[in-house]
Amino acid sequence: MCWGRSGTLDVMALRILWASPLPPVRSGVSDYAVELLRPLSGLADVRILTPPGSEGQQELAPDLASLLVPLETTGNPGEIFVAHFGNNPYHRWILEQCRGRRTVAVVHDLVLHHLLVHQFLDVGKDPDAFAAAMGEAHGDSGEALAQARTFGLSGRLDPFLFPALKALLGDCEALICHSEFGRRELLKVFPGTPVLRMKLPVADPGPVDRVKIREKLGISDQEILMMHLGFLTPEKGLAPILGGLAAARGLGINARLLLVGEKAKGVELQAVAETLGLGRAVMSTGWLPWDEMVKAPAAADVGVVLRVPSAGETSAAVVRFLACGTPAAVIARRQFLEWPEEVAPRITPGPSTTAEIARLLSRISKDGDWKARRPAARKFYEDGHTPEQAAKAMVEFLRSLS
Repeated sequence: MCWGRSGTLDVMALRILWASPLPPVRSGVSDYAVELLRPLSGLADVRILTPPGSEGQQELAPDLASLLVPLETTGNPGEIFVAHFGNNPYHRWILEQCRGRRTVAVVHDLVLHHLLVHQFLDVGKDPDAFAAAMGEAHGDSGEALAQARTFGLSGRLDPFLFPALKALLGDCEALICHSEFGRRELLKVFPGTPVLRMKLPVADPGPVDRVKIREKLGISDQEILMMHLGFLTPEKGLAPILGGLAAARGLGINARLLLVGEKAKGVELQAVAETLGLGRAVMSTGWLPWDEMVKAPAAADVGVVLRVPSAGETSAAVVRFLACGTPAAVIARRQFLEWPEEVAPRITPGPSTTAEIARLLSRISKDGDWKARRPAARKFYEDGHTPEQAAKAMVEFLRSLS
């Protein structure tokens, strides 16, 4: 079977064998999979590998559940294996599935060092294999880093300085990522390999009643609501977010923070909020049902996404805010600089972050035209970020491979 450069199939329908985390795994890639697979399955013949240990536990609608096949399923002639790589243990099983297959990798994170650690040190306990993989990816420096780990020496930034992409993606036939920054980085590591930059898709929330959602959350018209969406870890800027909120309220700005999602173990959110005198100004919903979660960002005046350091991932949380017509403040680094400031106001990383959040909230309180940004945010989402648009882009790319 072959594909013509015209984008049309020469013999039969495009065949895809898909491997990714799936619900109920609490992973952004799980949500991504469900939201993209539905339109994708309408454009191609798709089969989905059942993740190990999850037989009978998948939380999929009947139309997608019918596409599941056992983990040990082999590929059909002409079938392209689309494997998803993220920087957490939920993707470890996919590494074994790539062996001997014609693989196109969807690279959700540009740092895969942590995944390599999960594969060879956390589970397999094979330091020699880890050292060999680090050597393959980074030469003598990678081997030296691996040797240092055997003595218990490692640094917080090691994974970001040694992302290990070559060790995990070197045999892939083609790559897909979600930012222009990512595309350039992958081309540096894998010159000559086809790389598609496909805009990150999230589900369209459909019509949203912003006033009704705010009323349900207990937010008045006079309050400025800042929202964080997703799993909350210290790396996502909890300290400067709370500090900026406290500073803004100290200036008399009637602002509140809503956290939608779960906080990481050890994150003492409420204690910190009380210490800063925020009290009822900080609210948390925990995980919401999916249909409520995708609409919740409409209630906010501004989202906030400040992950530092970043693994080069494109934030689904930001795109969910934009889909609801809500601007989202982002850390002013790398892939986030690709988005226009009008819909993604930038926060400088470093010591000034807290002050910049306070200034942003002050700016919103004085900007009578801030709400005029909402249509621009929604328009930016509609320009390539819908699952239907992404599925079409993926299919066209896969068809272009001969």
